[in-house]
Amino acid sequence: MILSIVAIVIGLALLVWSADHFVEGASVIARNLGVSTLIIGITIIGFGTSAPEILISLFSVFDNTPNLAIGNALGSNIANIGLILGATALVIPLTFTSKLVKREFPILLFATALMTWVLWDTELNLIDGILLLGFLTLALTYLVRFSKTDKNDAISSELEQEIPQDMSTNRALVWTLVGLLVLVGSSKLLVWGAVNIATELGVSELIIGLTIVALGTSLPELAAAIAGARKGEPELVMGNVIGSNLFNSLAVIGLPSVMVDFTISPTAIARDLPVMLALTALLYLLSQLPKDSCCIITRAKGFILLSSFVLYQTFLYYQVIAS
Repeated sequence: MILSIVAIVIGLALLVWSADHFVEGASVIARNLGVSTLIIGITIIGFGTSAPEILISLFSVFDNTPNLAIGNALGSNIANIGLILGATALVIPLTFTSKLVKREFPILLFATALMTWVLWDTELNLIDGILLLGFLTLALTYLVRFSKTDKNDAISSELEQEIPQDMSTNRALVWTLVGLLVLVGSSKLLVWGAVNIATELGVSELIIGLTIVALGTSLPELAAAIAGARKGEPELVMGNVIGSNLFNSLAVIGLPSVMVDFTISPTAIARDLPVMLALTALLYLLSQLPKDSCCIITRAKGFILLSSFVLYQTFLYYQVIAS
């Protein structure tokens, strides 16, 4: 048990460190090759922020613990909206005017609906994976084309500040490769520790994915979101959450599905998927209403999101105790 806990702690720490360096290195390489900042944000940063969840999902499915994968995907989306946006808005209200972020919202809603349809029968296969990854490709293509027509989008300057300006291409390449290698190793270590703890405590892998894994990968993003809001980068905070949830909904579930067929727990569909759906819809409604405060996540709205997250985690805790 102690060894498993140590594996999770070290795995999470290395996962966060390696993901940051992977994104940083890959972003610098793309910028030095002449790729626009907005395209880097949509593709590389969007993928990079979900890379831990993608690798955890892959290893979980390959280790025959698919419920850890689905718990990680759903739990990360729930934490991104309820914990990260909720807590950040409590500190500093988030106002966003970016046309790119506004265009991502309907895409996220459709991606969430598609993921729900794919998961509903609790069985995932090659066709499901192709559908999810196919829509992700279409969505990214659409967003990249839009970014080429509106290079002065509000989020562009905020993204530019996040990419190191003095890093050489060779150094960036080293950090990208090192980050990727450590990402793979730390993901494997984290999955091993999580499965062992679930077995020792008699707790389902689904619960471990929804709580320990999802919260562990979200806490560093929470700190980054609050720091970003304090620096006056609300567009980036909102864009990162929407982009991360888009990749979680499509790639985190889609990639394992094209490699191997697997079945997930009906509990995830009956209990956790509706929570994720409700929070996604709630975020959209709160960002649009009332009309006189459209595109603002106020402190009151942040409190609603965070309270929803706390209530959900409390419900999970008492379910574990009861079982």
